[in-house]
Amino acid sequence: MINAYEYRHVVGFEETSLVGNVYYANHLHWQGRAREMFLRDYAPEILEEMERGLALITLRCSCEYLGELKAFDQVIVRMFLAATSQNRIAMRFQYWREGEQRELVARGEQEIACMRRQGDNLIPAAIPACLREALAPFAEAVHQ
Repeated sequence: MINAYEYRHVVGFEETSLVGNVYYANHLHWQGRAREMFLRDYAPEILEEMERGLALITLRCSCEYLGELKAFDQVIVRMFLAATSQNRIAMRFQYWREGEQRELVARGEQEIACMRRQGDNLIPAAIPACLREALAPFAEAVHQ
């Protein structure tokens, strides 16, 4: 099995719609939360880089919904490194509902760019070594 970073979450009422299922935008919020918790757990020195002008800019994100979630569902968001190139990092996400059997309820993707602030501008920056090293164990095998 591929090594994945796991973020665990319990759905609250504030994350549901009037009909009781999780509002779709929360899945994207959880992608961002998984990314932040990964940085906290595996690359905390990235904060120093950010204080020196590094910016992690989200270029695109997506989510494919396969099943519904509701209040108090326990969700595991699994994050994988899909690819890196120059200053970009692509990640893949799986959303699993915990229970008697785990159920895949969504899949997502996100691409970020490493940029550096120069005055009022952002310029491309290499992926910091601490981040590259932290992501390496979570790389997916090449798939088609």
